[in-house]
Amino acid sequence: MSKKKIDVMEQERRNFVFGNPELSVKGCVANGIDEKTANKVYDEMIDFAKYAFNKAHSTCYAIVAYQTAYLKYYYPVEFMAALMNSVIDTASKVTGYIMTCRTMGIDILPPDINESEAEFTVCNNNIRYGLCALKSVGRSVVDQIVRERNNRGKYKSISDLIERTIEKEVNKRTIESLIKSGALDSFEGNRRQKMQIYTIIMDNISQSKKKSMAGQMTLFDIASDDIKEDFEIKLPNVSEYAKEELLAFEKEFIGHYISGHPMDEYQAKWKKHATRRSDEFALNEDGECQVKEGAKETVGGMITNVSIKTTRKNQVMAFFMVEDMYGTVEILVFPKDYERYRMVIAEDKKVFVSGRVSSSEDENAKLICEKITEFSNMSVSLWIRFENKEAYEQSESELMDIIGQYDGKDKIVIYLTEEKQKKILPPAYTVEASPALIERLKEKYGEKNVALT
Repeated sequence: MSKKKIDVMEQERRNFVFGNPELSVKGCVANGIDEKTANKVYDEMIDFAKYAFNKAHSTCYAIVAYQTAYLKYYYPVEFMAALMNSVIDTASKVTGYIMTCRTMGIDILPPDINESEAEFTVCNNNIRYGLCALKSVGRSVVDQIVRERNNRGKYKSISDLIERTIEKEVNKRTIESLIKSGALDSFEGNRRQKMQIYTIIMDNISQSKKKSMAGQMTLFDIASDDIKEDFEIKLPNVSEYAKEELLAFEKEFIGHYISGHPMDEYQAKWKKHATRRSDEFALNEDGECQVKEGAKETVGGMITNVSIKTTRKNQVMAFFMVEDMYGTVEILVFPKDYERYRMVIAEDKKVFVSGRVSSSEDENAKLICEKITEFSNMSVSLWIRFENKEAYEQSESELMDIIGQYDGKDKIVIYLTEEKQKKILPPAYTVEASPALIERLKEKYGEKNVALT
């Protein structure tokens, strides 16, 4: 019953009511209980299996629920930081809590070598990312970095950081992780510049310390600070990585997107067409998923981790993940549908996938693909309301200048309040209804006069 296996419970009903001599079960009828009453009792037992427990257990749950509700209401930032620390080694759960924080108005500040502690901490009523949550940066290394900072002050540059920590288990992989995750952004230079010089700095400092241990004196041991500064490795004159690369680095070394998300500009479409979020396919603390077996659902996001397989019948099928702002969900594409959509199934493509939920015990639910639609083929309508025709005509020229900068496939609908009329602009004026455009229109024409449908 604890597994809620209805078919097995129904098989046991006969044993309960009429008994089973082979199993030495007398059954209710043999004990003087009529069949109707016995079945009623068994029905109540099945209802109990849906999720019931004794009063003592209920009381414990109620107390904990009240305590956590109190903490979340009066100390929301501290509460969420503690929750994230409780799952710091599980990236998917941290991602879910990060999204919850954003809906609560709590910003997740990026990791910072001079501000972050080992775990998530409260910083100016927001949450600062913990260094231990970064990949390739172990707890012992983080503890030594933080201890050195507390003892001798904040790090001033990438050279200063390496100089003070190179003998404390900090290696090139650690520095690379700190750079690409953004933890060294407070130092001079962009991430690409730091990536091009950090190995040279580490090699020079390592050689210098080896000579020092051997008792050898170098020029820099007797040179003045001005001379040393002249010989310091300069940052190369190179531009920063593209935004997509920066986000990819954050995903790789933090496990989540912090400074943005590749899906940010598609949120309006995603909210319009997706029926489920990816985290609703994941097992919760009770070992269950929010989505139901066999349900028809649609998820939307970016394709990742594409895997092509050949079946025993020599047919081709695919597995891939769809990543949205809340995590990932696995998609199965059987041979017949793979033939239809194989040109669409590619890394980083933004798609909606509709299909049937498949769930099994102790595993995250999956989606069996029935239809794939690219984001670029899904349109929404962007409504802009004006008080009357005269107000629209006065703003028409400026409006056309604005929407001309956001080419796309989404329709624009003009609504005139006094005349109670709507006008759909011709295809030449379709747009990409991005957050930037929507925000710009709201600033110009008012929050309540711009809407998506």
